[in-house]
Amino acid sequence: MALRDQLRVMVVDDMSTSRGLITNALDGFGIRNIASASDGASALAKLQAAPVHLVISDYNMPGMDGLKLLHALRTNPRSKGVGFLLITGRADREIIEMGKKLGMNNFVKKPFDPMTLKNAIEAIVGKL
Repeated sequence: MALRDQLRVMVVDDMSTSRGLITNALDGFGIRNIASASDGASALAKLQAAPVHLVISDYNMPGMDGLKLLHALRTNPRSKGVGFLLITGRADREIIEMGKKLGMNNFVKKPFDPMTLKNAIEAIVGKL
């Protein structure tokens, strides 16, 4: 069984259009086990009920931004090993450095094409 058939992914973004674009790209890669959340707090609740291998999260979200979500995942023993890919339109040095410090596995700058996303995912989980 291929990795893409086993991989469980959660897409977290407050913009439904962005969630849809990422989900469509994942589907194009053959990844079918995809959950989504519109904010960090609901993502955490869903992850408690149904853990995933990889979280793909937007940085800029109201309430709990992507780095706060990453911090919450890394401080919880049940989710500390989850792969984390940050997607941001502001790939400022301080955001990326803070992400790395918190345990971010990779990041993609918006706008991105599907191959950039696929390469970033494969750098975390291996060849799809």
